[in-house]
Amino acid sequence: MKNKVVLVVGGAGSIGAAAARQFADEGANVVIAHRDVPEDASAAAKSLASLVGQGHTALTADVARSATLTILRDEIERRYGRLDVLVNAAGFTRSVPHADLEGLDDDLIDQMFAVNWRGQFATIRAFAPLLKASGDGLIVSISSIAGSNGIGSSIAYCAAKAGIDVMTKSLARVLAPEVRVLAVAPGVVDTHFVPGRGTDFNAKTSATTPLKRIASADDIASAILACATQLGFSTGTTLVVDGGRSL
Repeated sequence: MKNKVVLVVGGAGSIGAAAARQFADEGANVVIAHRDVPEDASAAAKSLASLVGQGHTALTADVARSATLTILRDEIERRYGRLDVLVNAAGFTRSVPHADLEGLDDDLIDQMFAVNWRGQFATIRAFAPLLKASGDGLIVSISSIAGSNGIGSSIAYCAAKAGIDVMTKSLARVLAPEVRVLAVAPGVVDTHFVPGRGTDFNAKTSATTPLKRIASADDIASAILACATQLGFSTGTTLVVDGGRSL
């Protein structure tokens, strides 16, 4: 990965930050994109400080606002002149019991899809020209086993992640051969991504997972890195990283 340019959108989050660190350890120049809010700015600064080497930067963009992605693309092109890898790690969720149909209101559904599906597509749309120009571009989007088993924080979240898997297949066809498109689908990860989930939930999940633990952010980041360094003849598929949870 030496001298490659890697953009991690959502790089202030747990998985994004871990992926940024691992790419930096392999010699890449890493750009962390985060929303322009104080909490994300603080997290991005902390994540950036943990990266090894030089040539890294943190920039702001909101995947739900396509105009900010265009500005981000232009700034990366101005600073680096290229982009080799795009990691789509931005996302959010909110727990709504699947039986609570009224609890999943229109506003939450729209927000869920705006960030978790439309935002990932809009990011790819913005950066596809730069990735194609590299001649060996790679997109890795974060999916979830919720997209295939229908069990997740909400029905809308499951549906959005199923959409990521389909998008991965569709874009792999149209962006080949210059760009490979993959997705990584975690199961339960030891982060604070899902509000309200605590140690009791993690312990129960670990006990019912074949490998007897839940994933760390580094487990998922290692799979993302492998897409770039080990899986050069793979495209259009979703790599499940769940410790056997979906079996």
